[in-house]
Amino acid sequence: MAVNPETTVRKLVSLPKEVAKEIEDYRFENRIKTESEAIRQLIKLGLEKEKN
Repeated sequence: MAVNPETTVRKLVSLPKEVAKEIEDYRFENRIKTESEAIRQLIKLGLEKEKN
């Protein structure tokens, strides 16, 4: 995913080691190229679930 400064906002977050490991596991289980993409997908899934 190319970073377009006009449409992209960067956020810096600290995570517990356990959560970071879960993200890493999710990434590799789903063959996602980057950690950032895995995090974006997980956030999107969480937001969609919260709406329902």
